[in-house]
Order: sequence, then C-alpha cells, then structure tokens
Amino acid sequence: MAPPSGPRQLPRDLTVRLRMAIPVPSCELDHESAWQLLVATILSAQSTDKTINRVTPELFARWPGPAELALADPTELELVVKPTGFFRNKAKAIRGAAEAIVGVFDGQVPRSIEELTTLPGVARKTANVVLGTAFGIASGIAVDTHVGRVSRRLGLTDETAPEKVERALCDAIPRESWVADGHRLLLHGRYVCNAKAPRCDRCPLNELCPSREGSPDGPWAERAEREQRTVESRGSMALDAALC
Repeated sequence: MAPPSGPRQLPRDLTVRLRMAIPVPSCELDHESAWQLLVATILSAQSTDKTINRVTPELFARWPGPAELALADPTELELVVKPTGFFRNKAKAIRGAAEAIVGVFDGQVPRSIEELTTLPGVARKTANVVLGTAFGIASGIAVDTHVGRVSRRLGLTDETAPEKVERALCDAIPRESWVADGHRLLLHGRYVCNAKAPRCDRCPLNELCPSREGSPDGPWAERAEREQRTVESRGSMALDAALC
C-alpha cells in the first residue's frame, strides 16, 4: 500500500492564473454592513445572488437593523422574502437571528464562528462568508456548490461533503489567502466552470485542469483577461459570449 500523499497543495501556476483572472475578488451579495451580509447570506440558500439583491433593498428599508427585524410581523416578512424560495423557513431564520443578536449579542453581529453558528439559519458556510467578507477574519473557506465543483475538477479534493472540501482547501491554501481565494473559486465556478456546460475553451486554467474538456481558445493570459471582464461585469460578458 502506498503511503498517504498528505494535503494537496494549490499549484503555483494555477494560483497565478486564477489571481490574474480574478485580481480583486468580492462577494456579490450587495450589503453595507455585517448585519446586512448575514441576512443576505441566510436568504441566499437555494437561491441566486441576483434574486437576493432584488429582495434586500425593500427588506432593509422596512427593517433596517436587527432590533427592527426582531419585531417584524412574520406574515409581512414572509411576503417580502418570498421570491428567495423556502420563504417561511428563511423568514423564521432571519427573524430568529435578529432576536438572538439583540438579546444575546447586544445588537452586534458576533465575530467568531462558534458564536455565529448559534444563530438560526447559520452554518459554517454562512459564518465563513460573514467573518471573511465583513470582518476580514479567516475562519475557514466558504464552500458552496461552485467551490465544491471547481475543487473536485481541479483535483484539489475527491470529497463531496462541504466540511471535508473545506478542510482540504484550508490545507492546500495559505491561511492569509483563504478569504480571497475562496471567493475566486466561487466566482470561477459561477462564470466559467459551470456545472452543466463548463467553458473549458475560455478557461485560463485549461492546461492545468485534469477535468478539462476540449482545447483552449488562445493564450491563457487572454483567457484570464476575458474572465476578469466577465466577473467585473457580473456575468454580462458571459451572456454576450453565450449569444455569439
């Protein structure tokens, strides 16, 4: 039996290309505070960022902070968040989180993963998003369907359970890069390494990917620039390409 190979490291060439393609990664859930990001991330489960960004302006206009949301009428709240799907459970979760923040955490979003995950609707992924994006705290790597898919296709892990994928990525990526590179993997999966129709021809990682399908279209640096424009435009470039 062969000895264990140990943690798989993120190859330097792959890191260089991914960081050129997405030099300034960011969360695409619109927010102005840790509180708003927390609510938006809870609502984003089984939904899209675009849908959440359409819902949250009205939500925060009616109930600006946790104190107001904790007192929201459940029926009215359900009506506002209905477009996000699973609206009854989500309305209950964000109202419950508001109540806990007001009653337990003095109105402030907690800054530890242990405290955040005591809130209704908050598991590791949501906690990692809030801590990393709102506070710059590298508590881990947020693993959603995009991050999991890209990680497996790149050969960084064989795992499917989010917590095991996160552990593999945290072993492969330096802690100081967890937040930024986690966002990069998510955005790459959202705009290039799609679930059903990955754009391998336009992927700057093509030559380095063991799961690639087809040959690359042009030099990798040009593909990286194309991905950068797509991500910065929040997908409109991807739509244009699909229509060509």
